[in-house]
Amino acid sequence: MTSGSDRSETPRQARAADLPAIGRVIAEAYGRYLDRMNRPPAPMMTDYGPAIARGEVWVVGEPIIGVIVLVAESDSLLVENVAVSPAAQGTGKGRQLMTFAELHALRCGLNRLTLYTNEIMIENLAIYARLGYCEVGRRTQDGYRRVYLEKLLL
Repeated sequence: MTSGSDRSETPRQARAADLPAIGRVIAEAYGRYLDRMNRPPAPMMTDYGPAIARGEVWVVGEPIIGVIVLVAESDSLLVENVAVSPAAQGTGKGRQLMTFAELHALRCGLNRLTLYTNEIMIENLAIYARLGYCEVGRRTQDGYRRVYLEKLLL
């Protein structure tokens, strides 16, 4: 096994030098939705440089195979994006990143995680349900039909 598939590897904060690899992982992970949508998924259109500078982006793998963007809000931690390279999907990296998000929320003194996904990304909705997230709303934002979810932590 390579270090990129080592389940014990802890996510680390992204650095500016990671931006090309982050873009690659996100493009690969969301590319499968291009034929289902009338425009690219929002994560593919985002400049992650400012989020990296704010310390909101975490990565896993060497080379990078997983990315999570965590934004602390007043009463919750927003999982703004989570992406795993298709070659590493099914290896537990996504679950590892989501568990990291829960621990990060608790370290920040927050007991609620929030996230949203596009309603056509039905695979993601199933994953989030298995991870204990509950749907709290649906609405169109920035031209995307989004499903909003949350998970309360003990």
